[in-house]
Amino acid sequence: MLKQRLQQKLLQKLSPQQIQMIKLLEIPTMQLEQRIKKELEDNPVLEEGSVEDNMYREEEENQDNISGDQDEFTFEDYLNEEDIPSYRLLARNYSKDDRKENIPFSVGITFHDFLESQLGLRSLTEQQQILAKYILGNIDDDGYLRRSIESIVDDIAFSQNITTTVEDMAEILGMIKDLDPPGVGAESLQECLLLQIDKKDHSLPEIVLAEKILKDHFEEFTRKHYSKIINRLDIKEEELKKALEEILKLNPKPGSSYSDPQNKTSESIVPDFILENNDGELQLSLNSKNVPELKISREYLDMLKSYHLNRKGASREQKEAMSFVRQKLDSAKWFIDAIRQRQNTLLLTMHAIINFQSDYFQEGEESKLRPMILKDIADITGLDISTISRVANSKYIQTTFGIFPLRYFFSEGMQTDSGEEVSTREIKKILEECINNEDKRKPLTDEKLGAILNEKGYPVARRTVAKYREQLNIPVARMRKEL
Repeated sequence: MLKQRLQQKLLQKLSPQQIQMIKLLEIPTMQLEQRIKKELEDNPVLEEGSVEDNMYREEEENQDNISGDQDEFTFEDYLNEEDIPSYRLLARNYSKDDRKENIPFSVGITFHDFLESQLGLRSLTEQQQILAKYILGNIDDDGYLRRSIESIVDDIAFSQNITTTVEDMAEILGMIKDLDPPGVGAESLQECLLLQIDKKDHSLPEIVLAEKILKDHFEEFTRKHYSKIINRLDIKEEELKKALEEILKLNPKPGSSYSDPQNKTSESIVPDFILENNDGELQLSLNSKNVPELKISREYLDMLKSYHLNRKGASREQKEAMSFVRQKLDSAKWFIDAIRQRQNTLLLTMHAIINFQSDYFQEGEESKLRPMILKDIADITGLDISTISRVANSKYIQTTFGIFPLRYFFSEGMQTDSGEEVSTREIKKILEECINNEDKRKPLTDEKLGAILNEKGYPVARRTVAKYREQLNIPVARMRKEL
């Protein structure tokens, strides 16, 4: 039996403008330019141009022609000065005579193109070429084939209707594993290192020993159980040391070695903020040099005006067309306003960070960074913590002493034995120095590191040391052991 009942629910629904702003807030300046260009392509009402190009007014002479019923609108909705992209006034502006500089990039072929060009020198049938390209498409940027041959055989049969066998595919993979850089096409770290050591000079005893270790004692090698390797191979410590030196010369990510600037596209960090220090006075601006200015198309506004002057005799098609234009106008207004809110929020947040860390930004001395968490900046700005997090994520600031990610300025704090509050960054720096200066034959355990920090006046527990060490991407003591 069905029952009906009334139920009240309190739901928080974001407006399209809020969603636009949230999405724009998350992306850095480098992506903002592309996002604006996409909006220009999708919305014919938006145009690229300076504010002055759009500062004409027609309200006064047309005021009597504009009524306020539901099907109407006012030109003020689209021509209000506040809705024209004033966000440019908050950014680092340039005159029309200034030459726009494009974001730097390198021109050349990619890692996968490099592999494919080598295969072009091999004598392959048409089907072998297709199979080889398919395998190359499954090799990641590190140079590994992360999928099994069996699954690739099934995929190519399904996607390209090509029937092949595991044996034929393995033959092609064998050719790929013979390409440069050595180790490419490997299905595991062990195979990757073995492919590289196989190309070394085997007349050298340390190379022969290195290959034997990788082939037969790989688990002991990865766990740094060197005494077991010495006993099982009946070798001297000096022999093992020479073999390990050869292994450490190998590249666990052969794809990353393809770093020739002529043959690899590269990414550049484009700062979102620029901070200048003029005789102790800090001046912050947004880096918006490559961000296009936006305006609403006069052509579409004139079209809408003409429609309203003759709306009584308008056809159904004309009404539908004008409905579409109004929709695009609203979308353009939302987008321009979202951009402006983004810029305002970025500046508000960055000013709060600079004021909080003013001593640091004067000199760039890391020891002067105060403990600061997202909530601190949220309280100062009145913004939500999630908003501060979005601003801090993937954003960079250019200072007189370098370019830094905004995340760099955030850290937790703790009190020393003397009652002074210090940043956990300072503790991590001391921890890193202790590990860098340790005896690698007998690395310091987390417990011993904790004892050293306590002696220096930082009351840190062993589990906290482990947490900081992991955040620094430093392995446990056993994995830091060297001969």
